[in-house]
Amino acid sequence: MLGEASNLNNIGITALWLPPAYKGSGGIADTGYGVYDLYDLGEFNQKGSIATKYGTKDEYLAAIRILHENQIKVYADIVLNHKFGADETEEVLAAQESFSNRNNSIEITNNIVPILAWTKYTFPGRGNTYSSFKWNWTHFHGVDWDDRNGINSIYKFYGKRWDENVDKENGNYDYLMGADIDLNNMDVVNELTSWGKWYVSIADLDGFRLDAVKHIRASFFVDWLHDVRDSSEKSLFAVGEYWNANVDILKKYLQDTKGTMSLFDSPLHYNFYDASIAGGNYDMSKILDHSLVEEEPNKAVTFVDNHDTEPGQALFSWVQDWFKPLAYSIILLRQDGIPCVFYGDYYGISHEKIASKKTLLDKLLLLRKQFAYGQQHDYFDHNDIIGWTREGDVSHIYSGMAVLLSDNGEGQKQMYVGKHFAGSKFYDYLGNRAEKVLIDENGNGTFFVSGGSVSVWVKEC
Repeated sequence: MLGEASNLNNIGITALWLPPAYKGSGGIADTGYGVYDLYDLGEFNQKGSIATKYGTKDEYLAAIRILHENQIKVYADIVLNHKFGADETEEVLAAQESFSNRNNSIEITNNIVPILAWTKYTFPGRGNTYSSFKWNWTHFHGVDWDDRNGINSIYKFYGKRWDENVDKENGNYDYLMGADIDLNNMDVVNELTSWGKWYVSIADLDGFRLDAVKHIRASFFVDWLHDVRDSSEKSLFAVGEYWNANVDILKKYLQDTKGTMSLFDSPLHYNFYDASIAGGNYDMSKILDHSLVEEEPNKAVTFVDNHDTEPGQALFSWVQDWFKPLAYSIILLRQDGIPCVFYGDYYGISHEKIASKKTLLDKLLLLRKQFAYGQQHDYFDHNDIIGWTREGDVSHIYSGMAVLLSDNGEGQKQMYVGKHFAGSKFYDYLGNRAEKVLIDENGNGTFFVSGGSVSVWVKEC
């Protein structure tokens, strides 16, 4: 861990998003998204193990310390939408819902039935350590399983209402899975706020990746983040996962959350995916169109792929390998957005036989760290070949670059890098082109790119 943390720091990684570290319903096999006990970071014998999939509490905290020693911040992935793996059932009156249209629920007498719901969380392995709060059906909106009759359906508890300020998919997308947490219940809100403060303190966190925010009313996070931040000496960066390709919906959520968080730029991801499967027929001049980084650059966390888009996952939209160098150049070497590099791209995904792109990404990350500074000039003026330049700045002695990429044939483009580079020679740091480019007295150069490739030109030292 120590050696890898040092390597990540050296190449320019400034923060890591760590997966959910608390006990999931599947114990040591659970990725953490099947939330059981938020307070169990691998400390208590619950769900068949002490450790989580990611190790014990001591190992987790030690990893965070090592990352901090290497100037790398830690953002914890947290899931506040649902819970799984209840310890006991209880009888609850509930109305059966439509999977495809949650607005179709009509609470008439013959639709309200007693079900046996898994909603009692007593945490026998942890007891009252850290918190004495025990969950029951009143802390949830509904579930998707009646254990008495063995029926899988959406059951909304009698007297409950789905939150309105959520994504409108399926009519109302408050309910996603498991036991849906009722974030209008003040006992729940107080417990989750206390937990958030505890988690930041005990793990020395620097921020959060907020899972599935499209299913959670925006006003909850406005208050929750304010209270948790107020208890910490850190600003606590937060990025929400709102999975929707419509940038206007993301912009509305940013407004509704009053600037308290950033969002992952899923529309940009889909632009990358569409370009990668278009066989060179995508209009590259529009690669940033209708993306969050184009319309709300200060709140956009850009990415190419993630754990949800990889092969075998529900949101499969894997950007093809040939396009990955182009996509990563766009998120890493431009001035806008906060780029996120996917673990599966950097280290590979063995079970899918997806090779590591570490060599490429190390080069792009070092280019970002050493060269990607100064005023930016865009040349998004061609269907296939686009580029941009960065003039560099006085604080970074070797900074300044020209980036040219093509989704089809090879080509060239004259671009301005700055008069201070007049007489300098530029070379392709990625090694995809062998030419040298001489910058003229006006600060212009004619740069080259191979077909379906990217070249990043920097000054010869």
